[in-house]
Amino acid sequence: MLIEIVSVVVSIFGILMSMGYFPQAYRIWKNKSAENISFITYFIMFTGCFAWLIYGVILQDIPIIVSFVVGVIGSFLVLFMSLKYRD
Repeated sequence: MLIEIVSVVVSIFGILMSMGYFPQAYRIWKNKSAENISFITYFIMFTGCFAWLIYGVILQDIPIIVSFVVGVIGSFLVLFMSLKYRD
């Protein structure tokens, strides 16, 4: 019972943490500018999220998978938009 509760809580916080990329992606899109955005930083974050996602898939660990799917999508959006709206 405790492990199920911990899994749900970890999944919720993992998703919330990974949603941190979306405000940045929205700001880039809204302003049509990626000025002051570090492409290298977001590339590192994307690579890390993707590695954790693969690890979660290998382990078949749903909290890791759910959390890092959101992180991969969000960090990819920031990367894509920072390339698209580069000054």
